[in-house]
Amino acid sequence: MRLRFVAFLVDPESKEMALFRKVWIMTSKIDFALSGIQMKSDLKMYHGAISFTVHSRAVAGFKEFLQAINPFSDCRDGFRQYVWEQSFDCSFPKAELQAMDNTQCTEEMKLENLPGPVFEMEMSGQSYSVYNAVYAVAHALQSHYTLRFNRKKTMMGKKTDLPNLHPWQKGEATGGFDITNLITFPNRSFQRIRVGKLDLQAPNGKELSIDEDMIVWNTAFNQVPPLSRCNDPCIPGSWKKGIEVDQFCCYDCVPCPEGKISNLNDMDDCFECSEDHYPNEEKNGCILKLVIFLTFEETLGIGLASAALGFFFLTSLVLGTFIKHRDTPIVRANNQSLTYTLLVSLLLCFLSSLVFLSQPGKVTCLLRQSMFVITFSVAISSVLAKTITVVVAFMATKPGSQMRKWVGKRLAFSIVLSCSIIQVCICSIWLLTSPPFPELDMHSELQEMILQCNEGSAFFFYCVLGYMGILAIASFIVAFLARKLPDSFNEAKFITFSMLAFCSVWISFFPAYLSTKGKAMVAVEVFSILSSSTALLGCIFLPKCYIIVLRPDLNHREQLTKRN
Repeated sequence: MRLRFVAFLVDPESKEMALFRKVWIMTSKIDFALSGIQMKSDLKMYHGAISFTVHSRAVAGFKEFLQAINPFSDCRDGFRQYVWEQSFDCSFPKAELQAMDNTQCTEEMKLENLPGPVFEMEMSGQSYSVYNAVYAVAHALQSHYTLRFNRKKTMMGKKTDLPNLHPWQKGEATGGFDITNLITFPNRSFQRIRVGKLDLQAPNGKELSIDEDMIVWNTAFNQVPPLSRCNDPCIPGSWKKGIEVDQFCCYDCVPCPEGKISNLNDMDDCFECSEDHYPNEEKNGCILKLVIFLTFEETLGIGLASAALGFFFLTSLVLGTFIKHRDTPIVRANNQSLTYTLLVSLLLCFLSSLVFLSQPGKVTCLLRQSMFVITFSVAISSVLAKTITVVVAFMATKPGSQMRKWVGKRLAFSIVLSCSIIQVCICSIWLLTSPPFPELDMHSELQEMILQCNEGSAFFFYCVLGYMGILAIASFIVAFLARKLPDSFNEAKFITFSMLAFCSVWISFFPAYLSTKGKAMVAVEVFSILSSSTALLGCIFLPKCYIIVLRPDLNHREQLTKRN
Protein backbone atom coordinates (compact mmCIF):
# COMPACT_ATOMS: atom_id res chain seq x y z
CA MET A 1 0.00 0.00 0.00
CA ARG A 2 1.48 3.36 -1.07
CA LEU A 3 1.20 6.25 1.38
CA ARG A 4 2.00 9.85 0.56
CA PHE A 5 3.44 12.61 2.71
CA VAL A 6 0.71 15.28 2.81
CA ALA A 7 0.31 18.67 4.49
CA PHE A 8 -2.77 20.92 4.55
CA LEU A 9 -1.75 24.58 4.54
CA VAL A 10 -3.85 27.63 5.43
CA ASP A 11 -2.95 30.88 3.68
CA PRO A 12 0.07 32.06 5.76
CA GLU A 13 0.48 35.50 7.16
CA SER A 14 4.22 34.94 7.32
CA LYS A 15 6.68 32.16 6.65
CA GLU A 16 7.16 31.59 10.36
CA MET A 17 3.44 31.20 11.09
CA ALA A 18 2.94 29.04 8.00
CA LEU A 19 5.32 26.49 9.47
CA PHE A 20 3.05 25.95 12.46
CA ARG A 21 -0.24 26.02 10.53
CA LYS A 22 0.44 22.71 8.90
CA VAL A 23 -1.05 19.35 9.77
CA TRP A 24 1.57 16.75 8.93
CA ILE A 25 0.42 13.34 7.74
CA MET A 26 3.51 11.16 7.69
CA THR A 27 4.37 7.67 6.52
CA SER A 28 6.12 5.07 8.62
CA LYS A 29 9.52 5.86 7.11
CA ILE A 30 9.29 9.58 7.85
CA ASP A 31 8.12 8.76 11.33
CA PHE A 32 11.21 6.57 11.75
CA ALA A 33 13.44 9.43 10.60
CA LEU A 34 11.76 11.70 13.13
CA SER A 35 13.06 9.58 16.00
CA GLY A 36 16.64 10.46 14.96
CA ILE A 37 16.19 14.22 15.48
CA GLN A 38 18.86 15.63 17.77
CA MET A 39 18.17 16.79 21.27
CA LYS A 40 18.36 20.49 20.46
CA SER A 41 15.84 20.36 17.61
CA ASP A 42 12.44 22.04 18.10
CA LEU A 43 9.48 19.63 17.71
CA LYS A 44 6.80 22.31 17.97
CA MET A 45 6.13 22.21 14.22
CA TYR A 46 5.20 18.51 14.50
CA HIS A 47 2.62 19.00 17.28
CA GLY A 48 -0.65 17.35 16.22
CA ALA A 49 0.89 15.37 13.38
CA ILE A 50 -0.83 12.21 12.16
CA SER A 51 1.47 9.28 11.43
CA PHE A 52 1.01 5.86 9.80
CA THR A 53 3.33 3.79 11.96
CA VAL A 54 4.21 0.14 11.74
CA HIS A 55 1.84 -1.86 13.90
CA SER A 56 3.22 -2.58 17.36
CA ARG A 57 2.12 -4.06 20.63
CA ALA A 58 3.39 -3.72 24.16
CA VAL A 59 5.86 -6.49 25.01
CA ALA A 60 6.20 -7.49 28.64
CA GLY A 61 9.69 -6.80 30.03
CA PHE A 62 10.86 -4.65 27.11
CA LYS A 63 11.14 -1.43 29.13
CA GLU A 64 13.00 -3.21 31.92
CA PHE A 65 15.36 -4.68 29.31
CA LEU A 66 16.24 -1.19 28.06
CA GLN A 67 16.76 0.11 31.59
CA ALA A 68 19.22 -2.70 32.30
CA ILE A 69 21.46 -2.04 29.25
CA ASN A 70 24.92 -0.85 30.32
CA PRO A 71 27.82 -0.58 27.80
CA PHE A 72 30.39 -0.65 30.62
CA SER A 73 29.60 -4.29 31.44
CA ASP A 74 31.06 -5.49 28.16
CA CYS A 75 33.78 -3.32 26.67
CA ARG A 76 33.88 -5.47 23.54
CA ASP A 77 30.32 -4.43 22.58
CA GLY A 78 31.17 -1.59 20.23
CA PHE A 79 27.56 -1.08 19.13
CA ARG A 80 26.35 -0.17 22.61
CA GLN A 81 29.25 2.26 23.02
CA TYR A 82 28.40 3.84 19.68
CA VAL A 83 24.77 4.32 20.75
CA TRP A 84 25.88 5.93 24.01
CA GLU A 85 28.26 8.30 22.24
CA GLN A 86 25.64 9.38 19.70
CA SER A 87 22.80 9.71 22.22
CA PHE A 88 24.60 11.37 25.12
CA ASP A 89 27.16 13.28 23.00
CA CYS A 90 30.02 11.74 24.97
CA SER A 91 33.00 9.48 24.31
CA PHE A 92 34.63 6.44 25.89
CA PRO A 93 38.33 6.65 26.89
CA LYS A 94 40.57 5.99 23.88
CA ALA A 95 44.31 6.45 23.45
CA GLU A 96 44.04 8.52 20.29
CA LEU A 97 41.50 10.91 21.91
CA GLN A 98 43.36 11.71 25.15
CA ALA A 99 44.44 15.12 23.92
CA MET A 100 40.86 16.13 22.99
CA ASP A 101 38.62 17.84 25.49
CA ASN A 102 35.49 15.61 25.21
CA THR A 103 32.72 14.72 27.68
CA GLN A 104 33.36 11.29 29.12
CA CYS A 105 30.58 8.67 29.10
CA THR A 106 29.69 7.52 32.63
CA GLU A 107 27.63 4.74 34.15
CA GLU A 108 25.09 7.30 35.44
CA MET A 109 23.95 7.89 31.84
CA LYS A 110 20.76 5.86 31.33
CA LEU A 111 18.62 5.48 28.23
CA GLU A 112 15.50 6.32 30.21
CA ASN A 113 16.92 9.82 30.89
CA LEU A 114 17.06 10.70 27.20
CA PRO A 115 14.28 12.83 25.70
CA GLY A 116 11.70 11.18 23.45
CA PRO A 117 13.06 12.53 20.15
CA VAL A 118 16.43 10.91 20.85
CA PHE A 119 15.38 7.55 22.26
CA GLU A 120 11.89 6.09 22.95
CA MET A 121 11.52 3.68 25.83
CA GLU A 122 8.28 2.26 24.41
CA MET A 123 8.09 -0.50 21.80
CA SER A 124 8.11 1.27 18.44
CA GLY A 125 6.84 -0.19 15.17
CA GLN A 126 10.36 -0.85 13.91
CA SER A 127 11.38 -2.53 17.17
CA TYR A 128 8.26 -4.64 17.09
CA SER A 129 9.04 -5.70 13.52
CA VAL A 130 12.54 -6.77 14.57
CA TYR A 131 11.07 -8.54 17.58
CA ASN A 132 8.63 -10.47 15.35
CA ALA A 133 11.36 -11.25 12.84
CA VAL A 134 13.66 -12.74 15.47
CA TYR A 135 10.88 -14.82 16.97
CA ALA A 136 9.67 -15.91 13.54
CA VAL A 137 13.17 -17.20 12.71
CA ALA A 138 13.45 -18.85 16.11
CA HIS A 139 10.08 -20.59 15.80
CA ALA A 140 10.87 -21.59 12.22
CA LEU A 141 14.13 -23.22 13.33
CA GLN A 142 12.35 -24.88 16.23
CA SER A 143 9.62 -26.18 13.91
CA HIS A 144 12.23 -27.39 11.44
CA TYR A 145 14.10 -29.22 14.17
CA THR A 146 10.84 -30.72 15.53
CA LEU A 147 9.83 -31.84 12.02
CA ARG A 148 13.18 -33.60 11.45
CA PHE A 149 12.98 -35.22 14.88
CA ASN A 150 9.43 -36.47 14.19
CA ARG A 151 10.49 -37.88 10.81
CA LYS A 152 13.20 -39.89 12.52
CA LYS A 153 10.61 -41.26 14.93
CA THR A 154 8.38 -42.17 12.01
CA MET A 155 11.21 -44.01 10.29
CA MET A 156 11.82 -45.91 13.51
CA GLY A 157 8.18 -47.07 13.48
CA LYS A 158 6.71 -44.50 15.88
CA LYS A 159 3.85 -42.40 14.63
CA THR A 160 3.64 -38.79 15.69
CA ASP A 161 1.49 -35.83 14.69
CA LEU A 162 2.97 -32.89 12.89
CA PRO A 163 2.85 -29.63 14.84
CA ASN A 164 -0.05 -27.30 14.21
CA LEU A 165 1.78 -24.12 13.31
CA HIS A 166 0.30 -20.62 13.40
CA PRO A 167 0.96 -18.20 10.51
CA TRP A 168 3.49 -16.18 12.50
CA GLN A 169 5.31 -19.43 13.41
CA LYS A 170 5.74 -20.09 9.68
CA GLY A 171 7.36 -16.76 9.06
CA GLU A 172 4.09 -15.09 7.97
CA ALA A 173 3.04 -11.85 9.63
CA THR A 174 -0.18 -9.88 9.26
CA GLY A 175 0.13 -6.41 7.77
CA GLY A 176 -1.43 -3.12 8.75
CA PHE A 177 -0.54 0.20 10.32
CA ASP A 178 -1.28 2.05 13.54
CA ILE A 179 -2.49 5.62 13.15
CA THR A 180 -0.85 7.71 15.85
CA ASN A 181 -1.16 11.33 16.92
CA LEU A 182 2.06 13.10 17.94
CA ILE A 183 1.80 15.42 20.94
CA THR A 184 4.89 17.52 21.76
CA PHE A 185 5.84 19.31 24.99
CA PRO A 186 7.97 22.42 25.73
CA ASN A 187 10.78 20.29 27.23
CA ARG A 188 11.35 18.74 23.76
CA SER A 189 9.64 15.48 24.76
CA PHE A 190 6.69 13.97 22.96
CA GLN A 191 4.04 11.31 23.30
CA ARG A 192 2.41 9.10 20.70
CA ILE A 193 -1.34 8.46 21.07
CA ARG A 194 -2.89 5.66 19.04
CA VAL A 195 -6.06 7.09 17.47
CA GLY A 196 -6.88 4.41 14.89
CA LYS A 197 -5.63 1.60 12.73
CA LEU A 198 -5.43 0.38 9.16
CA ASP A 199 -6.36 -3.29 9.17
CA LEU A 200 -6.02 -5.00 5.79
CA GLN A 201 -7.88 -8.06 7.07
CA ALA A 202 -10.99 -6.11 8.09
CA PRO A 203 -14.25 -6.40 6.08
CA ASN A 204 -14.55 -4.39 2.89
CA GLY A 205 -15.07 -0.72 3.66
CA LYS A 206 -13.99 -1.12 7.32
CA GLU A 207 -10.22 -1.23 6.80
CA LEU A 208 -9.61 2.30 8.11
CA SER A 209 -10.91 3.31 11.54
CA ILE A 210 -10.12 6.58 13.35
CA ASP A 211 -11.40 7.99 16.64
CA GLU A 212 -11.56 11.69 15.78
CA ASP A 213 -12.30 12.73 19.37
CA MET A 214 -8.87 11.48 20.53
CA ILE A 215 -6.90 13.58 18.02
CA VAL A 216 -5.09 16.67 19.38
CA TRP A 217 -4.59 19.24 16.59
CA ASN A 218 -1.98 21.96 16.41
CA THR A 219 -3.25 25.07 18.19
CA ALA A 220 -2.38 27.23 15.18
CA PHE A 221 -4.43 25.05 12.84
CA ASN A 222 -7.88 26.63 12.52
CA GLN A 223 -9.40 24.74 9.63
CA VAL A 224 -11.88 21.90 9.74
CA PRO A 225 -10.23 18.60 8.70
CA PRO A 226 -11.19 17.63 5.15
CA LEU A 227 -13.91 15.04 4.59
CA SER A 228 -13.21 12.17 2.22
CA ARG A 229 -16.76 12.06 0.86
CA CYS A 230 -18.60 13.51 -2.09
CA ASN A 231 -21.63 14.77 -0.14
CA ASP A 232 -22.61 15.92 3.34
CA PRO A 233 -23.45 13.29 5.98
CA CYS A 234 -27.04 12.16 6.41
CA ILE A 235 -28.34 13.75 9.60
CA PRO A 236 -30.49 11.89 12.14
CA GLY A 237 -33.98 11.40 10.78
CA SER A 238 -32.69 10.09 7.46
CA TRP A 239 -30.70 7.17 6.09
CA LYS A 240 -28.15 6.89 3.31
CA LYS A 241 -29.14 5.15 0.10
CA GLY A 242 -26.30 4.22 -2.21
CA ILE A 243 -26.17 5.42 -5.81
CA GLU A 244 -25.30 2.48 -8.05
CA VAL A 245 -24.21 4.52 -11.06
CA ASP A 246 -21.87 6.77 -9.03
CA GLN A 247 -18.86 6.25 -6.80
CA PHE A 248 -19.16 4.00 -3.78
CA CYS A 249 -18.75 6.91 -1.35
CA CYS A 250 -21.68 8.85 -2.84
CA TYR A 251 -25.24 8.36 -1.63
CA ASP A 252 -28.59 10.07 -1.26
CA CYS A 253 -30.07 11.04 2.10
CA VAL A 254 -33.61 9.63 2.28
CA PRO A 255 -36.03 10.68 5.09
CA CYS A 256 -37.10 7.87 7.38
CA PRO A 257 -40.52 6.39 6.55
CA GLU A 258 -43.51 6.81 8.80
CA GLY A 259 -43.05 5.06 12.15
CA LYS A 260 -39.24 4.77 11.93
CA ILE A 261 -36.30 6.88 13.13
CA SER A 262 -32.54 7.21 12.87
CA ASN A 263 -30.57 8.80 15.73
CA LEU A 264 -27.03 8.90 14.27
CA ASN A 265 -25.33 10.34 11.20
CA ASP A 266 -24.99 8.21 8.09
CA MET A 267 -27.14 5.32 9.26
CA ASP A 268 -27.60 2.52 6.74
CA ASP A 269 -31.28 2.14 7.60
CA CYS A 270 -33.98 3.49 9.91
CA PHE A 271 -35.45 1.45 12.74
CA GLU A 272 -38.72 1.33 14.67
CA CYS A 273 -39.18 2.55 18.20
CA SER A 274 -40.10 0.10 20.93
CA GLU A 275 -43.80 -0.69 21.36
CA ASP A 276 -44.26 1.82 24.19
CA HIS A 277 -42.62 4.71 22.26
CA TYR A 278 -43.38 6.61 19.06
CA PRO A 279 -41.17 8.72 16.72
CA ASN A 280 -40.97 12.48 17.22
CA GLU A 281 -41.66 14.93 14.39
CA GLU A 282 -37.99 15.07 13.35
CA LYS A 283 -37.82 11.24 13.31
CA ASN A 284 -34.54 11.30 15.22
CA GLY A 285 -35.78 10.13 18.60
CA CYS A 286 -38.55 8.25 20.42
CA ILE A 287 -41.14 9.63 22.83
CA LEU A 288 -42.87 7.58 25.51
CA LYS A 289 -46.54 6.94 24.70
CA LEU A 290 -49.19 8.20 27.12
CA VAL A 291 -51.48 5.68 28.81
CA ILE A 292 -55.12 6.62 28.17
CA PHE A 293 -58.53 5.19 29.05
CA LEU A 294 -62.08 6.51 29.26
CA THR A 295 -62.30 8.50 32.51
CA PHE A 296 -64.70 10.79 34.33
CA GLU A 297 -62.45 13.81 33.69
CA GLU A 298 -62.82 14.03 29.89
CA THR A 299 -65.87 15.42 28.09
CA LEU A 300 -67.18 12.07 26.85
CA GLY A 301 -66.77 10.51 30.31
CA ILE A 302 -68.47 13.45 32.01
CA GLY A 303 -71.42 13.22 29.63
CA LEU A 304 -71.92 9.49 30.08
CA ALA A 305 -71.45 9.63 33.86
CA SER A 306 -73.90 12.55 34.16
CA ALA A 307 -76.48 10.65 32.11
CA ALA A 308 -76.03 7.51 34.23
CA LEU A 309 -76.41 9.43 37.51
CA GLY A 310 -79.36 11.41 36.14
CA PHE A 311 -81.29 8.28 35.14
CA PHE A 312 -80.29 6.62 38.43
CA PHE A 313 -81.91 9.43 40.40
CA LEU A 314 -84.92 9.43 38.06
CA THR A 315 -85.39 5.69 38.63
CA SER A 316 -85.02 6.25 42.38
CA LEU A 317 -87.74 8.92 42.16
CA VAL A 318 -90.03 6.50 40.30
CA LEU A 319 -89.35 3.80 42.88
CA GLY A 320 -90.10 6.25 45.71
CA THR A 321 -93.33 7.31 44.00
CA PHE A 322 -94.48 3.70 43.64
CA ILE A 323 -93.65 2.95 47.27
CA LYS A 324 -95.53 6.05 48.41
CA HIS A 325 -98.62 5.10 46.36
CA ARG A 326 -98.30 1.36 46.90
CA ASP A 327 -101.96 1.02 47.93
CA THR A 328 -103.37 2.56 44.77
CA PRO A 329 -104.83 0.27 42.06
CA ILE A 330 -102.33 1.20 39.37
CA VAL A 331 -99.39 0.16 41.57
CA ARG A 332 -101.03 -2.98 42.90
CA ALA A 333 -101.98 -4.13 39.39
CA ASN A 334 -99.89 -6.86 37.72
CA ASN A 335 -97.72 -8.04 40.63
CA GLN A 336 -96.37 -5.27 42.80
CA SER A 337 -93.25 -7.30 43.78
CA LEU A 338 -92.20 -7.64 40.13
CA THR A 339 -92.49 -3.87 39.75
CA TYR A 340 -90.11 -3.25 42.66
CA THR A 341 -87.70 -5.95 41.40
CA LEU A 342 -87.62 -4.37 37.93
CA LEU A 343 -87.00 -0.87 39.31
CA VAL A 344 -84.17 -2.05 41.60
CA SER A 345 -82.52 -3.96 38.75
CA LEU A 346 -82.72 -0.83 36.57
CA LEU A 347 -81.02 1.13 39.35
CA LEU A 348 -78.16 -1.38 39.30
CA CYS A 349 -78.01 -1.25 35.49
CA PHE A 350 -77.42 2.50 35.57
CA LEU A 351 -74.78 2.09 38.28
CA SER A 352 -73.02 -0.70 36.36
CA SER A 353 -72.28 1.75 33.54
CA LEU A 354 -70.11 3.78 35.94
CA VAL A 355 -67.74 0.80 36.36
CA PHE A 356 -66.90 1.10 32.65
CA LEU A 357 -65.70 4.67 33.24
CA SER A 358 -63.16 3.76 35.94
CA GLN A 359 -59.53 2.79 35.36
CA PRO A 360 -59.29 -0.79 34.08
CA GLY A 361 -57.86 -3.11 36.71
CA LYS A 362 -58.17 -6.72 37.78
CA VAL A 363 -61.31 -6.11 39.87
CA THR A 364 -63.03 -3.65 37.53
CA CYS A 365 -62.45 -5.91 34.50
CA LEU A 366 -64.06 -8.82 36.37
CA LEU A 367 -67.04 -6.71 37.45
CA ARG A 368 -67.76 -4.83 34.22
CA GLN A 369 -69.48 -7.41 32.05
CA SER A 370 -70.66 -9.78 34.78
CA MET A 371 -72.41 -7.05 36.81
CA PHE A 372 -74.00 -5.59 33.68
CA VAL A 373 -75.35 -8.84 32.15
CA ILE A 374 -76.65 -10.25 35.46
CA THR A 375 -78.59 -7.09 36.41
CA PHE A 376 -79.96 -6.80 32.88
CA SER A 377 -80.99 -10.46 32.93
CA VAL A 378 -82.90 -9.85 36.17
CA ALA A 379 -84.60 -6.79 34.62
CA ILE A 380 -85.62 -8.60 31.41
CA SER A 381 -86.72 -11.67 33.41
CA SER A 382 -88.96 -9.41 35.46
CA VAL A 383 -90.44 -7.97 32.27
CA LEU A 384 -90.96 -11.50 30.92
CA ALA A 385 -92.59 -12.58 34.19
CA LYS A 386 -94.92 -9.54 34.07
CA THR A 387 -96.01 -10.44 30.55
CA ILE A 388 -96.54 -14.12 31.33
CA THR A 389 -98.52 -13.14 34.43
CA VAL A 390 -100.91 -11.12 32.25
CA VAL A 391 -101.41 -14.05 29.89
CA VAL A 392 -101.94 -16.58 32.72
CA ALA A 393 -104.34 -14.25 34.54
CA PHE A 394 -106.47 -13.84 31.41
CA MET A 395 -106.54 -17.59 30.74
CA ALA A 396 -107.47 -18.26 34.35
CA THR A 397 -110.65 -16.16 34.01
CA LYS A 398 -112.14 -18.61 31.54
CA PRO A 399 -114.65 -21.11 33.06
CA GLY A 400 -113.10 -24.48 33.92
CA SER A 401 -109.53 -23.28 33.22
CA GLN A 402 -106.68 -25.24 34.81
CA MET A 403 -104.46 -22.11 34.87
CA ARG A 404 -105.89 -20.77 38.12
CA LYS A 405 -103.37 -22.74 40.14
CA TRP A 406 -100.53 -20.87 38.37
CA VAL A 407 -101.87 -17.44 39.20
CA GLY A 408 -99.89 -15.79 42.00
CA LYS A 409 -96.45 -14.64 43.01
CA ARG A 410 -94.94 -18.13 42.86
CA LEU A 411 -94.99 -18.26 39.05
CA ALA A 412 -93.43 -14.81 38.67
CA PHE A 413 -90.74 -15.57 41.24
CA SER A 414 -89.89 -18.88 39.55
CA ILE A 415 -89.51 -17.20 36.13
CA VAL A 416 -87.21 -14.44 37.44
CA LEU A 417 -85.12 -16.84 39.51
CA SER A 418 -84.66 -19.53 36.85
CA CYS A 419 -83.81 -17.09 34.03
CA SER A 420 -81.36 -15.19 36.21
CA ILE A 421 -79.63 -18.34 37.52
CA ILE A 422 -78.86 -19.48 33.97
CA GLN A 423 -77.05 -16.17 33.28
CA VAL A 424 -75.20 -16.42 36.61
CA CYS A 425 -73.98 -19.91 35.69
CA ILE A 426 -72.71 -18.75 32.30
CA CYS A 427 -70.85 -15.84 33.93
CA SER A 428 -69.37 -18.14 36.59
CA ILE A 429 -67.98 -20.53 33.98
CA TRP A 430 -66.58 -17.52 32.07
CA LEU A 431 -64.84 -16.06 35.12
CA LEU A 432 -63.43 -19.44 36.17
CA THR A 433 -62.10 -20.54 32.78
CA SER A 434 -61.07 -17.37 30.92
CA PRO A 435 -61.76 -14.23 32.96
CA PRO A 436 -61.34 -10.68 31.61
CA PHE A 437 -58.06 -8.94 32.46
CA PRO A 438 -56.50 -5.48 31.93
CA GLU A 439 -54.11 -5.02 28.99
CA LEU A 440 -52.28 -2.28 27.09
CA ASP A 441 -53.18 -1.82 23.44
CA MET A 442 -49.98 -0.34 21.95
CA HIS A 443 -50.85 -0.56 18.26
CA SER A 444 -54.29 1.03 17.74
CA GLU A 445 -52.99 4.58 18.32
CA LEU A 446 -49.62 5.93 17.16
CA GLN A 447 -48.90 8.22 20.12
CA GLU A 448 -50.93 6.55 22.88
CA MET A 449 -51.24 3.26 24.75
CA ILE A 450 -54.86 2.33 25.48
CA LEU A 451 -55.46 0.70 28.85
CA GLN A 452 -58.46 -1.56 28.37
CA CYS A 453 -60.10 -4.77 29.52
CA ASN A 454 -59.51 -7.86 27.45
CA GLU A 455 -62.69 -9.94 27.61
CA GLY A 456 -60.63 -13.12 27.96
CA SER A 457 -62.99 -15.31 25.99
CA ALA A 458 -64.96 -13.73 23.14
CA PHE A 459 -67.13 -16.86 23.03
CA PHE A 460 -68.46 -16.39 26.57
CA PHE A 461 -68.83 -12.64 26.03
CA TYR A 462 -71.15 -13.19 23.09
CA CYS A 463 -72.88 -16.05 24.95
CA VAL A 464 -74.01 -13.80 27.80
CA LEU A 465 -75.12 -11.12 25.35
CA GLY A 466 -76.88 -13.73 23.23
CA TYR A 467 -78.73 -15.15 26.22
CA MET A 468 -79.82 -11.65 27.20
CA GLY A 469 -81.05 -11.18 23.63
CA ILE A 470 -83.04 -14.42 23.80
CA LEU A 471 -84.82 -13.20 26.95
CA ALA A 472 -85.57 -9.84 25.31
CA ILE A 473 -86.97 -11.46 22.14
CA ALA A 474 -89.12 -13.85 24.22
CA SER A 475 -90.49 -10.92 26.24
CA PHE A 476 -91.23 -8.99 23.04
CA ILE A 477 -93.10 -11.92 21.43
CA VAL A 478 -95.20 -12.69 24.52
CA ALA A 479 -95.97 -9.01 25.10
CA PHE A 480 -96.91 -8.49 21.45
CA LEU A 481 -99.34 -11.44 21.56
CA ALA A 482 -100.88 -10.21 24.86
CA ARG A 483 -101.10 -6.51 23.95
CA LYS A 484 -104.90 -6.59 23.40
CA LEU A 485 -105.87 -8.79 26.35
CA PRO A 486 -108.27 -7.07 28.78
CA ASP A 487 -106.97 -6.37 32.26
CA SER A 488 -107.35 -3.81 34.99
CA PHE A 489 -104.26 -2.17 33.64
CA ASN A 490 -102.77 -4.03 30.72
CA GLU A 491 -98.96 -3.43 30.62
CA ALA A 492 -98.40 -5.71 27.61
CA LYS A 493 -98.60 -2.95 25.03
CA PHE A 494 -96.09 -0.80 26.95
CA ILE A 495 -93.80 -3.80 27.40
CA THR A 496 -94.03 -4.40 23.64
CA PHE A 497 -92.70 -0.90 22.92
CA SER A 498 -89.99 -1.20 25.58
CA MET A 499 -88.74 -4.53 24.22
CA LEU A 500 -88.84 -3.20 20.66
CA ALA A 501 -86.63 -0.28 21.69
CA PHE A 502 -84.40 -2.60 23.76
CA CYS A 503 -83.81 -5.03 20.88
CA SER A 504 -83.19 -2.17 18.43
CA VAL A 505 -80.45 -0.78 20.68
CA TRP A 506 -78.61 -4.07 21.09
CA ILE A 507 -78.95 -5.11 17.46
CA SER A 508 -77.23 -1.86 16.44
CA PHE A 509 -74.69 -2.37 19.27
CA PHE A 510 -72.85 -5.29 17.65
CA PRO A 511 -71.68 -3.62 14.40
CA ALA A 512 -70.82 -0.41 16.28
CA TYR A 513 -68.90 -2.33 18.96
CA LEU A 514 -66.91 -4.40 16.46
CA SER A 515 -65.96 -1.39 14.30
CA THR A 516 -64.46 0.68 17.14
CA LYS A 517 -61.42 0.36 19.38
CA GLY A 518 -60.17 1.74 22.67
CA LYS A 519 -62.20 4.42 24.40
CA ALA A 520 -64.83 4.51 21.64
CA MET A 521 -65.58 0.82 22.17
CA VAL A 522 -66.23 1.42 25.87
CA ALA A 523 -68.37 4.48 25.09
CA VAL A 524 -70.52 2.44 22.67
CA GLU A 525 -71.25 -0.19 25.32
CA VAL A 526 -72.00 2.41 28.02
CA PHE A 527 -74.36 4.23 25.65
CA SER A 528 -76.15 0.96 24.83
CA ILE A 529 -76.59 0.19 28.55
CA LEU A 530 -78.01 3.64 29.28
CA SER A 531 -80.30 3.81 26.25
CA SER A 532 -81.77 0.30 26.69
CA SER A 533 -82.31 0.85 30.43
CA THR A 534 -83.94 4.19 29.71
CA ALA A 535 -86.24 2.49 27.18
CA LEU A 536 -87.48 0.06 29.84
CA LEU A 537 -87.92 2.83 32.38
CA GLY A 538 -89.72 5.21 30.01
CA CYS A 539 -92.01 2.82 28.18
CA ILE A 540 -93.17 0.84 31.24
CA PHE A 541 -93.23 3.34 34.12
CA LEU A 542 -93.71 6.84 32.72
CA PRO A 543 -97.37 6.17 31.73
CA LYS A 544 -98.07 4.95 35.28
CA CYS A 545 -96.25 7.95 36.82
CA TYR A 546 -98.31 10.27 34.64
CA ILE A 547 -101.53 8.85 36.10
CA ILE A 548 -100.22 8.71 39.70
CA VAL A 549 -98.84 12.26 39.77
CA LEU A 550 -100.79 14.25 37.20
CA ARG A 551 -104.10 12.35 36.86
CA PRO A 552 -104.89 10.88 40.30
CA ASP A 553 -108.60 10.94 39.35
CA LEU A 554 -107.89 8.06 36.97
CA ASN A 555 -106.14 5.98 39.61
CA HIS A 556 -109.36 4.06 40.49
CA ARG A 557 -110.39 0.56 39.57
CA GLU A 558 -113.56 1.76 37.85
CA GLN A 559 -111.68 4.26 35.73
CA LEU A 560 -108.93 1.81 34.80
CA THR A 561 -111.51 -0.86 33.83
CA LYS A 562 -113.45 1.69 31.85
CA ARG A 563 -110.32 2.86 29.98
CA ASN A 564 -109.47 -0.72 29.04
